Amino acid sequence: MMKRLLTIFISGAAGLLLCGSVGAQRMTLAEALDLAGGQSVEALAARNEFVSAYWAWRSYKASRLPSVVLYGNLMNFDRSLTLLQNFENGNMVYANTYNLQNSLGLAVNQNVTFTGGTLSLYTDLSRIDQYGKHAGLTWYAQPVTLSYNQPLMAYNRFKWDKMIEPIAYEKAKRHYLEQMEEVGIRTVGAFYDLVLAREKQAIALSNYENSGMLHAVARERLALGSITRDEYLQLEMRMLADSIQINETAIGVRAAQMALNSILGLDERTEVTPAPDEVLPDLYLDYDRVLDLALNRATFQLNNRLEILQAQSEVARAKANRGISMTLNARFGLSKTGAAIRDVYLQPIDQEVVGLSFSVPIFDWGLGRGRVQKAQAAQAVVEASALQSENDFRRDIFSKVAQFNSQRDQCTVSRRAAAIARERYALVMERFRAGAIGVTELNNAQTEKDNAASKYINDLATFWKSYYTLRKAALYDFIGGKELDVDPEKMMSRP
Repeated sequence: MMKRLLTIFISGAAGLLLCGSVGAQRMTLAEALDLAGGQSVEALAARNEFVSAYWAWRSYKASRLPSVVLYGNLMNFDRSLTLLQNFENGNMVYANTYNLQNSLGLAVNQNVTFTGGTLSLYTDLSRIDQYGKHAGLTWYAQPVTLSYNQPLMAYNRFKWDKMIEPIAYEKAKRHYLEQMEEVGIRTVGAFYDLVLAREKQAIALSNYENSGMLHAVARERLALGSITRDEYLQLEMRMLADSIQINETAIGVRAAQMALNSILGLDERTEVTPAPDEVLPDLYLDYDRVLDLALNRATFQLNNRLEILQAQSEVARAKANRGISMTLNARFGLSKTGAAIRDVYLQPIDQEVVGLSFSVPIFDWGLGRGRVQKAQAAQAVVEASALQSENDFRRDIFSKVAQFNSQRDQCTVSRRAAAIARERYALVMERFRAGAIGVTELNNAQTEKDNAASKYINDLATFWKSYYTLRKAALYDFIGGKELDVDPEKMMSRP
């Protein structure tokens, strides 16, 4: 009866492993990282986010260049009564309007970063067709006109954008690289979770086989009286537990496989056989060098700079909006009107228009001053927060570097401990067969072997997670000896 029960458990475990599998493929950690970086959902989301930032940067750069605008008003027909005032006697009368207006122009506009003004050069032509008893045709042309609009003592958006936008774009590039490294960290975790799940399954199968063999030995020793029935029942319970463990580890393998497939962008039925490389790179990282790379390349420092600049920009905006508002408008050019189109371009007359508009707050109940104080307080908070976050960042990098540098030795120790535990368990089994030790010592040796094997795999996972965490912090490939970077043009060419 017990054998039949155990057969059912093992058959169920095999069914879990084989259910829905569409093929197995052996995969190293490097291959898994490359696959995740190319087709995982997180990687695709990071790329799309960067593409959005890239086009925002391109739009900003385009705004710095001259823009050419074609404008006009075509087929504007008006037949209506219009209320007018007689300039001689002041009487209000309705006059009959019956005309067709068309106009067309071409303008070149350029924002001036240094001053915050806008310079425009344009030419236009208008035609009015008058109908009714005063029918006629009138042309009006401005062959060339230069205009300039200049806010005085105002917030210069162009100047602040010039300082903020390049940093924002650089931050977007580095944020994309950090997101890809985060995908790598998650891939390492899922990869070694599957390695550990498969190792536990292999251990469960091996333990069940050994327990069955030792159970037969114990039955003979029980008949000879060399062990007690209590010890015999302990071993039988161990065999039952090992059989249950086979089924549980099969579920764990399936769950770990599906989690890894999700990150890699694979069908959930695809079976991956992880092939971890136990030869670790002989790499020691210097804290000062890693910190210098992190401060100069990670988004951390750029984010602080960006937040401080934005706070300073808001202070400048608040100060500009609380006082006198003045705008200078100037226009110089040529113009002429005539009955024929050729007439409007012959000997046009000069036109000069200059004006200054202003607004002076007399009393605003302290509203402007309050806005300035609020913006300055926000700036002080941002600057203090940036200083505190840098101190925390330094401590975090120090602890991560220290952990990484010690983790390689930890892996070497745990690997040796796992080998010793396996060897010791084999010796303990031989001694049990010979009747030299009891079941308790055998169970302890098996537990130590299982724990040592799991610890070694966990230490390997910790090593690679620590490495890729530092890669993300510094955006630097310490093994390859090169900076991590992204080529926007190459990315844009991807389908």
